[in-house]
Amino acid sequence: MTVMPVIHAPDPRLQVVCEAVGCVDDGVRRLMDDLLETMYAEKGLGLSAIQVGVPRRIVVVDVAQRDGTPEPMTLVNPDITAASQERVEFDEGCLSFPDLYAMVERPASVDVTYLDESGAVRELHAEGLLARCLQHEIDHLDGILFVDHLSALRRRLILRKMIKWKKARLRDIA
Repeated sequence: MTVMPVIHAPDPRLQVVCEAVGCVDDGVRRLMDDLLETMYAEKGLGLSAIQVGVPRRIVVVDVAQRDGTPEPMTLVNPDITAASQERVEFDEGCLSFPDLYAMVERPASVDVTYLDESGAVRELHAEGLLARCLQHEIDHLDGILFVDHLSALRRRLILRKMIKWKKARLRDIA
């Protein structure tokens, strides 16, 4: 498995609408393993393929690892088929926005269909942190970032912080 570099905002690659995966083969399974390895290395709860520059509809999540025992989930071509009317706010972050968080309102629960690592169709009802994480990662597949759910002012402030962060990082590397 390989730890891949995560793309940091602002970057136009993060706004790409990803292509559906036609067949879950060994290449897709290797990518899912690399995504998990990268997510764990970055101490994230979820990661989409587009965040490492691969415009395919693949996400990985593991919300259980916060409690100690990893329970990784790999989802190919995930689709939200239903969302609750009840909405909740949460201080949301993203590996593409290191150390930046903002309150985002989302449905409290969702139903998701997807293909698993063997290519079988699965359905999942998610609530709480898992529902939030799945919505966040599926948004990535559609070119939507968590800051897109914020006011224009708040979004601009966060993106300006990211530009400063990227410039400082480049100075440190040089």
